[in-house]
Amino acid sequence: MAWQTRMTPDLAQFIAERDHFYMGTANAEGRPYIQHRGGPKGFLKVLDEKTLGYADFAGNQQFVTLGHLAENDRAFLFLVDYPTRRRVKIRGRARAVSNDPALTRSLADPSYRGRVERAILFEVEEWDVNCPSHIQPRWDAGQLTPAFDRLEQRIRTLEAQVRELGGDPGEFKLPG
Repeated sequence: MAWQTRMTPDLAQFIAERDHFYMGTANAEGRPYIQHRGGPKGFLKVLDEKTLGYADFAGNQQFVTLGHLAENDRAFLFLVDYPTRRRVKIRGRARAVSNDPALTRSLADPSYRGRVERAILFEVEEWDVNCPSHIQPRWDAGQLTPAFDRLEQRIRTLEAQVRELGGDPGEFKLPG
């Protein structure tokens, strides 16, 4: 599949489901840096078919990404959905916006505890979906808990059946 220049509804949905991404930047001399950005699911927002935005939270006070963007607005976003092993690469230009409270409010999630310092706008030049090779699937607790709850209930049911038949299922302990 060739790189695309406009975001599709499928890409917008993929972005809305992410709770993190990686952002690559470089200074004017080409010195690269990659930054992990995290927040509540959907914090990276599709504003239109060519623009993404997110509320930039207070962080480690190094300001490397901001320094790079002040010198060189070219940036790269790398988004991964580990359970489905899907990754999306997005090239474009980014800029920090500190003097637009309405924009910043529109990008912020009031239920999230992070302190918003500014907005970051990302103009998409092109994007591509990459192959799933070599992505190790990973799941978070929220994705696994329902399955574990069902298994735990099934274990209780089976233990009760063992007791009804006069057996002793023993004590179950998790390792560690």
